[in-house]
Amino acid sequence: MPTGKVKFFDKRKGFGFIVRDDGGRDVYVNISDIPSGVPLEDGEKVKFEVVQEPRGPRAKNVEVIEE
Repeated sequence: MPTGKVKFFDKRKGFGFIVRDDGGRDVYVNISDIPSGVPLEDGEKVKFEVVQEPRGPRAKNVEVIEE
């Protein structure tokens, strides 16, 4: 399962982007892709699945990694 760091997350709009640790393309994330439903914080470490969508990669099943 890929890991990364939250680049930014707009809590009001419910979306953001994750920078992948493996150097791949940034991944879009929507609040609906976070099973806990808790908005992400900028800079948080996360693990996620990646699905390819017409507009680019999207994160699914996003979970915060406790450090």
